[in-house]
Formats: sequence, C-alpha cells, structure tokens
Amino acid sequence: MAPQRITFPGHDGNELAARLDMPDGPHLATALFAHCFTCGKDIPAARRIAARLAGMGIAVLRFDFTGLGHSRGEFANTSFTSNVGDLIAASRYLEERGMAPALLIGHSLGGAAVLKAAPQLPHVRAVATIGAPFDPGHVTHNFADALPRIMAEGVAEVSLGGRPFRIGRAFVEDVADAALAPAIAGLKAALLILHAPTDEIVGIDNASQIFLAAKHPKSFVSLDGAAHLIPRARDAEYAAGVIATWAGRYLPLTPPAPPPGAPEGVLRVSEADAEGFLQDINSGPFHHVLADEPHAYGGTNKGMSPYGFLSAGLGACTSMTIRMYARRKGWPLDHVSVDVCHDKVHAQDAETGSGDKIDTWRRRIRLTGDLTADQRQRLLQIADRCPVHRTLERSSEVVTELVA
Repeated sequence: MAPQRITFPGHDGNELAARLDMPDGPHLATALFAHCFTCGKDIPAARRIAARLAGMGIAVLRFDFTGLGHSRGEFANTSFTSNVGDLIAASRYLEERGMAPALLIGHSLGGAAVLKAAPQLPHVRAVATIGAPFDPGHVTHNFADALPRIMAEGVAEVSLGGRPFRIGRAFVEDVADAALAPAIAGLKAALLILHAPTDEIVGIDNASQIFLAAKHPKSFVSLDGAAHLIPRARDAEYAAGVIATWAGRYLPLTPPAPPPGAPEGVLRVSEADAEGFLQDINSGPFHHVLADEPHAYGGTNKGMSPYGFLSAGLGACTSMTIRMYARRKGWPLDHVSVDVCHDKVHAQDAETGSGDKIDTWRRRIRLTGDLTADQRQRLLQIADRCPVHRTLERSSEVVTELVA
C-alpha cells in the first residue's frame, strides 16, 4: 500500500507533515520513526525500514520535525526538547486514531529523542536506535565553528550537508542540558541499539554508554561498514531486517484467522526496490524472505529467483512427504535431503511454443538410515505423491484481479 500523506499538530500547534505506511493486510501494531538531525522522513533508511515493518503488519508513522522537510514552523526556534514534544504529539495523534505506537525507532538525534520520550509513553513496548548519541549535545560538533556566533548573536546560519540551516542559541543550550541517562535507566521497554563501529559522526562509544545505562532486555547489533546516514541500500536492508526480526519478539503480532479459501493465509509480495527486482515476501508477521534475480538478469542477487522458490517448494514438500510416511510406518529413516535442479533458462520464459512441457525439475533424494532396499524404493515412490509435485505435473488455474 502506498504511504498515506497526513498532517497533525506538533508540539506548538504547527502542522507537521508525515507519511503513514499501512500494511496491505491486517494491522497488528504501530511504530513511530524519528529521523536524524536536519534529515527528513523520506531518507532511504526510513523508507526501507517502514516498508519492511509494514510487510509484517506493523504500521509506521514517519514525520518531519518542526521546521524541516514539509513541516511548518521555524527550525531556528526548535530544540531537542521540542523534538521530544513533536514525538509525543505524533504519539497522541496515533492514539486518537486507535493505533498507539508500541515501537519507537530513532535515527541519530532522533534516536536520542525516542529514548527521552519513551518513558512518557506507557504503551511503548520496544525502542530501537540507529547511530544515536548518548549526549544530545554531541550534535553541536557539526557546526562547532559557528557556536561563538550563535551564542553571541542568538542565531546563525550554518551549512549542514550542503544545505543552509538557522541554528538558535536555545537549541544549543537545550541539547547541552539534555541528560539521557535517567530516561534510559527508567525505560520500561526492550531496547535495540544499532551502531556502526566506524561511525565518524557519532562514535561507537555512544552505543556503549547507552547500553550500559539501560536495563535488560537490551541488545546491540553492529552495523559494520555502514555510514552514519545509512545511504547504502544493503545497509538499510540489513538494519530493516534486524529491527523487524527483533520487534517480532516484543510486539503482540497475532494475526487474525485466514480468510475463506486461503487456509494458510495470504502470502504478500511487494517491491522492495523499484529500480531493480528485489521483492519482500511475507507470509504473516513472522515469515519473511527476499526474492530477486541474479546480477546477470538485472537483479541484485539478494534472494532466490521465482523459479528458485518453485524448486524450493518442490524440494521441501518432497522431504516432508517422505518423512511423514516413514514416521507413520515406524521405519528407521534418520535423515532426508533433496537436491532440485530446474533446467529452464530465463531467456526462454517469454517464448510461445506448441504447448509441450519446457520445464524439467530433477530431484536427487538421499535417505539415511538402516532401511531395506524395499523401504527405500517405497519412499522413492512416495516422493511422487508430494502435493507440490502433483501440482507441477497437472494443469493449474491462476485467477487474477486488479485491486484499485
């Protein structure tokens, strides 16, 4: 589902611009994402994390802090305290919609803000930070040369990331006085800390201080090789996957009963990268895999190909069917493995033929155990009764409809 564009009043009443990524299927929980200092809600890392969580049934609200992006207000009049106020206002907005956030995610200074805000939000069960500073005042090193002018004149324009921003004295004084240790110690939620060891903007020692100040349950994951803003797709993908897997342990993600005609529920596939072929595949909130194409066919090779998944289905079903039969018979089958090869090349996919079969799957089955020759032969015959095998051998019907 495309993100919804919404607005809501911030800490001082100014309208804040936001995007709400809703799941295509059941809405199981809600997350609130806070962006990095002078960044915005639409940076690649925020988009990827939101898409990944939405795929598992978690709605994600990501917004621009006051005076940034498409939000109203004067950035020069904001502070760390006002950022925390904006987060609380965002949480209040979600509560009014009946979807109070159970998960907070903060990147850089946004990570410090969610740590400060979380103890004030009793419905929060989990908090994840990415490259967050232990001391919010750390952010002033980005414009250290301008600090004397800011303090003397009350406000000054600085260049951050090639863009001009007006920083006020109130902001500098506020972050200098901000103390996170008490908030972290009082956090009544699970904590996940993600940080790059070579982060040149916010050093890794900040992650250590946050970790030591927090009580359990707490976890640390190294974003080895990643830059502070997580600009590379592979790093954003990794961070998104870690947060999604971790959050599933602490959020109440109980899916409703499957719809009629779909006993195993609905499997959803959505693009993870519109420029390539990477796909998110979700079967309920707990089962996620990636599909892709090899580099040679324009993909990024981050997941199995569609035909790879077909082969995997055949192999898994074959092994399960053999195991079920041997277990029922009480036969001494110790282990089953199935190798599957599919010999159709991608270049032939679009060709029309005479209707003859052009797909061939070859299975090589290994059975380990003290089995007789007759038992082995019988299990080989049982392999052909695998439901996926039968589906592939007989004609099937695919019914397609366009959803608005």
